[in-house]
Amino acid sequence: MERLGTGIGWRPEIADAVERMPGIDWVEAVSENVCPGHLSESLQRLRARGVTVVPHGVSLGLGGADRPDAGRLAALAERAGALGSPLVTEHIAFVRAGGPLTASPLLEAGHLLPVPRTRDALDVLCENIRIAQDALPVPLAVENIAALISWPGEEMTEGQFLYELADRTGVRLLIDVANLHTNHVNRGEDPAKALAELPLEAIAYVHVAGGFERDGVWHDSHAHPVPRPVLDILTDLASRISPPGVLLERDENFPEPAELEGELTAIRTAVEKGQVLRAQGAAVAGTGALAAPSPSTDAARQRLALAQTALLSALVAGTPVPEGFDRVRLGVQARALAGKRADVVAKVAPELPEILGGTYRPAFLTYAHGHPMTGGYRRDALDFAGHLLLDGHLEEGQARRELREWWLERSGSVPRSRRPAVRVARAARRVLLHR
Repeated sequence: MERLGTGIGWRPEIADAVERMPGIDWVEAVSENVCPGHLSESLQRLRARGVTVVPHGVSLGLGGADRPDAGRLAALAERAGALGSPLVTEHIAFVRAGGPLTASPLLEAGHLLPVPRTRDALDVLCENIRIAQDALPVPLAVENIAALISWPGEEMTEGQFLYELADRTGVRLLIDVANLHTNHVNRGEDPAKALAELPLEAIAYVHVAGGFERDGVWHDSHAHPVPRPVLDILTDLASRISPPGVLLERDENFPEPAELEGELTAIRTAVEKGQVLRAQGAAVAGTGALAAPSPSTDAARQRLALAQTALLSALVAGTPVPEGFDRVRLGVQARALAGKRADVVAKVAPELPEILGGTYRPAFLTYAHGHPMTGGYRRDALDFAGHLLLDGHLEEGQARRELREWWLERSGSVPRSRRPAVRVARAARRVLLHR
């Protein structure tokens, strides 16, 4: 397995700082934010210096009931080729539900949601991963995710689930130690037990990230410093195996470069401490139980589709909470999803908070409560603006006029012409319509 070394998540906001950081062996870029035909100059310079770039996907939904979308797989493969990557990574999660399998509207979560650790879910996930492996030009590694909620009736621990997944498919694992800590706080799961059950030889690399605790719930924010418990789990992992690569993730609230470099130093120190313990024979790797693969996933897909659709509908559409779930915890997750939608829409369409000012966020959260996301975030921004305009939620005035103009500029099948003559004619038409 290729040795990657120490890396950091490449983000446009810290691209210059990453290029100047000492000791960066590789970077990871969010696949959906990379344009193969127009690679950022920063990524091109890093590649020219011999820095490995790994595309990290977030929208494939390998844990969903449907088979992976061929277009999304082709896009991930294209990015791996454009970046000359030795592998690509995705998540063990579902991100959408509904559609033909349930004869219901397709719902988008806009977030990574946990897969139930059941035989049905494992059978479906194994088949989806095999489909992805066949479509990708390089090896695939999949990441364990953080979760606020637990599925009722689970049949395996996380370690057992991952062990069987790797054994049945040969897929590599991206182990996020911050997510193990999140699941320890939120779901009472023992990180040491999970590590003991993992197939350590399948680990491709490791993620490290920060978060915060509020009211007994750990939020995997990727916007806060890496806490000591996460570094301790990294040390435990390094006492069992020398990780091929370790990467610091930071997605928001970026600190000064010196602070990021300090976190990288702490990560290296945690790994070195684990290596000393391993040399002393302090840890012993365990094994998970194996199960025979199911001959067909059709029935499992149907059952999984219904379960995931019921959960996602409760989270984003206000339908009743499925039996066995913690209602309070589901409420926390639902509010977190709506808040994330508001934040991401504000990023992809920054004009909206500029136009609406302080009313943007409360207006969007009210909208999100009754309007699930059915497309991407850009579609969501347009739908939100259209909702305010068409349902009379915005009084006549400057904000409404600006919002209407913004919506008209972006809602057509092609961009509205910016030629002076056309713009003058458009303005004259608006004046006539207002008379």
